[in-house]
Amino acid sequence: MDEKDINRLLLSYEQLYRTANREFINPEIEALSIDDLKPIVNIVAKSRAAYLKHVYELGKKYEGSDETPNAEELKKLKTLRLRFNELSEGSIAFETSIQRGYLDLKTS
Repeated sequence: MDEKDINRLLLSYEQLYRTANREFINPEIEALSIDDLKPIVNIVAKSRAAYLKHVYELGKKYEGSDETPNAEELKKLKTLRLRFNELSEGSIAFETSIQRGYLDLKTS
């Protein structure tokens, strides 16, 4: 297979990928406006704030001490981090889906 064939195959694959994603994603979510995306942005920001607040509070609590956060504090930190990471990744997935045309946008 030469480079032209490989490029043709990759272009066809990309089109197939886009078509399949639009076919499966678009029917699941109504046409979006910026107002529809605001709750996603807000929940990511809230989860980031909670995570950072906990890190900050831990830093303040243990400043100047030889102690480090206990298991319960770390468990809470991990939960907050996972929540933030998952919501952040979801937000990025929405952005990617919009950029690639998988979702319809409201035109008003």
